[in-house]
Amino acid sequence: MSNTPTLRQGSPAKRAAIVRAALDIFVQDGYARASVDAIAKAAGVSKRTIYDYYGGKERLFLSAVEDTMAAHTVSFQDLLDRTLKSSVADETELEAALTAFGRTFATEVASSDERAAVMRLMIAEAPHFPALLRMPPEDRPVQRALAERLAELGARGLLDVPDPSEAAEFLGVLVTSRVNHRSWYGSIPLGEPEIDDLVAGGVRVFLRAYGPGAAH
Repeated sequence: MSNTPTLRQGSPAKRAAIVRAALDIFVQDGYARASVDAIAKAAGVSKRTIYDYYGGKERLFLSAVEDTMAAHTVSFQDLLDRTLKSSVADETELEAALTAFGRTFATEVASSDERAAVMRLMIAEAPHFPALLRMPPEDRPVQRALAERLAELGARGLLDVPDPSEAAEFLGVLVTSRVNHRSWYGSIPLGEPEIDDLVAGGVRVFLRAYGPGAAH
């Protein structure tokens, strides 16, 4: 018989408050120095509630990262559905849709403070939780969602994407990296015209590589 205690699902509102507080404190103090007492105080719950819900600090850490990334995935899917629709009619509409996607992704998602905090936390704690960084690209929900959308567009003849996962990775880099570098990852404000030019350039390069009839 297992000695593993049964964890309570508990209140969704309390779980959300615990995850939010845990993420903030893990980012601020690192995993080793973060205390369950401090997280409980910041979340407005008892220490016992955290142990009842998560069992301990390690599971809480992993849950905080996973839950936050899951929320980002939902937001990203909404972004795809608003900008890079699979129903675009032709190559002109496709370029406009890719540009709208890239601009929103570069400014609202890729540069969000919370996403940056999670990335820094995962990198800092990778020696203790190596599985966080070992996930292959095709298993990353955001990249998988983008790859599926590009594959849909490829099936309609608007793109030539023999490897949708690779194409998704390149598109993400092309529409975000120049904005991130030019702005020092959000430290220096960029005007809308400059962001538009940077993203549009990335989309043009992507279409040269993955437009219909592109050589691979």
